[in-house]
Amino acid sequence: MKKNLAVIVLAAGYGKRMKSDLPKALHELCGRPILNYVLDLASQLKPKKIVAVLGHKQELVRKILPQGVEVAIQKKLNGTAGAVSVGMSKLGGFNGTVLILCTDMPLLTKAAIDKLIAFHNANLPAATVLFAQVKDSTGYGRILRDKYFSVSGIIEEKDANEYQKNIKEINTGIYCFNKAQLSSALKKTKADNANREHYLTDCIGILYKSGALVEGVALADADQALGINSRLDLAKANAIMQKRINRKLMESGVTIIDPASAFINYATEIGQDTVIYPFTVVEKNVKIGKRCQIGPFIHLREGTRLEDEVIAGNFLEVTRSKLGSKTIIKHFAYLGDAVVGRNANIGAGTVTANFDCGKKYSTSIGDNAFIGSDTVLVAPAKIGKHAKTGAGTVVLKNKKVPDGAVVVGVPARILKR
Repeated sequence: MKKNLAVIVLAAGYGKRMKSDLPKALHELCGRPILNYVLDLASQLKPKKIVAVLGHKQELVRKILPQGVEVAIQKKLNGTAGAVSVGMSKLGGFNGTVLILCTDMPLLTKAAIDKLIAFHNANLPAATVLFAQVKDSTGYGRILRDKYFSVSGIIEEKDANEYQKNIKEINTGIYCFNKAQLSSALKKTKADNANREHYLTDCIGILYKSGALVEGVALADADQALGINSRLDLAKANAIMQKRINRKLMESGVTIIDPASAFINYATEIGQDTVIYPFTVVEKNVKIGKRCQIGPFIHLREGTRLEDEVIAGNFLEVTRSKLGSKTIIKHFAYLGDAVVGRNANIGAGTVTANFDCGKKYSTSIGDNAFIGSDTVLVAPAKIGKHAKTGAGTVVLKNKKVPDGAVVVGVPARILKR
């Protein structure tokens, strides 16, 4: 544990440019709230304390906070300096480095922050700013430098003149501060800007003018500097995160035929030698075994479990269902709330009718069962081991097809041999 490090995560804002009733912190990136990526990063650093500063609809944001994160409430949303001041109130008795992270920067990696912290600890400035060099600096605060090219301040875009707007070094909003010097600078911020807010960025200029040492560390990968302030930003970040997820899966032994059309949520588990075909959508909390074939044009929804060597093919939707090993479901089907055994064959057009407008019900299909094309299983229903349904069969709710039986018709009836 880094005894000299505390982390304050800023997550209090409205996120007005998102045009949403949902707090910005709860908007999802590859199936996960953006705040959770930032809190994961903070946790990986093993600091003495993590403080999340909440504000707008804090009762909703609290629900996703992991254990060990302390909460500070910013009752008056008067700017980032105000938010940090609130967070600092939870750091009584702590002396050392305070790392500031922002909820809208989920693309930052531990390697980048480790570099920032290591530089700060080695040089012991009052503040170290993480900045990035970009082609288009629109929307970001600009890094100001003195005649010796030392960091002398940060200017927000709304307050920048034309010369300053052309600066390509941007502020990421991520800083390391000496706690005592940060406390002193926060008290001197003023709301004399276009937004009438107390900016944390002003602390950089305040410290520089006081004669304190201010440093900057460049972020090598500018993509990590992307802040999510709008739906457009969210889409850009989602594409970057998706590439990371797909790359990690491929490096672990999964074949993804076309990574650009494989939409796989965070923390999905996929076994070695599984092949993901184009236009596959896999939601969060899905587990896929080894040597499976998935897609193309398939939607695996939350709670789905596929054991080894399952073939799940074209134009399928599977939700909250478990498919046993070597089961085949190749074409045009919907399985919801189903448990399917091993080596079963689910024919084209099969539907589990699991919802009655009030409640969802489960369907059980036994090992080695053969479900004929266009079968409708009205849940709750149970199909026994080695049982078969003829094409177009409708098995009504609360019906059980015995092991080895063959049923046909509407409604299903046992075919006598």
